[in-house]
Amino acid sequence: MRIIITGGTGLVGTALAVDLLKDGHEVILLSRDPDRHAQKSPQGARVVKWDARSAEGWGHLAEGADAIINLAGANIGEGRWTAERKKIIVESRENAGKAVTQAVAGAKQKPGLVVQSSGVDFYGVHGEEKITESDHAGEGFLSQVTRAWEESTRPVEDYSVRRVVYRGAVVLAMQGGALPRILLPFRLFAGGPLGSGRQWFSWVHIKDQVAALRFFIEHPETTGVYNVSAPNPVQNKELARAIGKVMHRPGFIPVPAFVIRLLFGEMSVTVLGGQRVLPDRLQKASFSFDFQTIEQALQDLLA
Repeated sequence: MRIIITGGTGLVGTALAVDLLKDGHEVILLSRDPDRHAQKSPQGARVVKWDARSAEGWGHLAEGADAIINLAGANIGEGRWTAERKKIIVESRENAGKAVTQAVAGAKQKPGLVVQSSGVDFYGVHGEEKITESDHAGEGFLSQVTRAWEESTRPVEDYSVRRVVYRGAVVLAMQGGALPRILLPFRLFAGGPLGSGRQWFSWVHIKDQVAALRFFIEHPETTGVYNVSAPNPVQNKELARAIGKVMHRPGFIPVPAFVIRLLFGEMSVTVLGGQRVLPDRLQKASFSFDFQTIEQALQDLLA
């Protein structure tokens, strides 16, 4: 198979590329700076330049491709959410989606699949209630971002191209993402719950994230929206307890909510908010998670 991955030099894209390459698939990674990423990319992957807003220079690769995996978008956790930063975050996703749509429109032999990345923040901040794909969009900036991201490639469906939207939870991996930052205070013997500790934390092991993306590629019956989140989300205080247990470190030193708000401003919602998201459609499609509990995931990652 020939798979094109936008945002393919990031955490999930790199892991997916490695997994596809070991099975002999052709992998094309789109990057705005291919020279910088070529040497760091998985061996065997082809890194192609794109401007992240059009099909110029790469659109021909979409001709007959088996799948385009659209992961591209500015890092939400990088810097405070100023008005300018918010604009960059939203527009980077809208522009990447437009580029994918343009490539699909220009292909005589359409790609078999477009997988559109999104996030569980689509649902907004929730309390105890369990959230599935049937729940509606929530409020707030992160919900706005995910809605824009999902809509960005919707037009490919007009060309009869199968499209899957996956709403991903926080990806747990040691190579990057949120986990190394979560673990830092525990390494310093200062770990504990954030704010009230009651907010729900939806997560997924990097291996299950990659397996779900492969599942979408390899199962033509999958279409529409899927939550990619481990079936057992935990409250923040449970997460702290589990990390402390696995690392043999204290996990009870709380960080008050006002301190987090002072440090991060509006972006503090990423740790003080949360939602209890379940992978209802994915499990009904017979996908099986290898890491179903937070303890299993942490023991594997911190082994």
